[in-house]
Amino acid sequence: MTGSDEDPRVAELRTAVSRLRRELAAHPGEFTDRVVAEEELAALAAMTADGPPEVPRLRRSLLLIAGAIGSVSALSRGLSQVRDAVELFGEPPRRDAP
Repeated sequence: MTGSDEDPRVAELRTAVSRLRRELAAHPGEFTDRVVAEEELAALAAMTADGPPEVPRLRRSLLLIAGAIGSVSALSRGLSQVRDAVELFGEPPRRDAP
């Protein structure tokens, strides 16, 4: 897809992921799960290259990224933007309690 053919949700996600990747690369501190965050952000970036990504995979990556960098306050805004972009793809299906 190009230009006006592109899904705006994909464009938003691509922008948010790119921004958080740059912020993470510039962040001077080391933390235990930094590599996990970098790998999942790379996976999200790859998913946006081929059109609309699989929503369950998006949500899994988001959870891994949030778990990896959730306590790094300097990255919280970027993480929120990625979360908001993932949510553009819809709410997860509700599971009825047995």
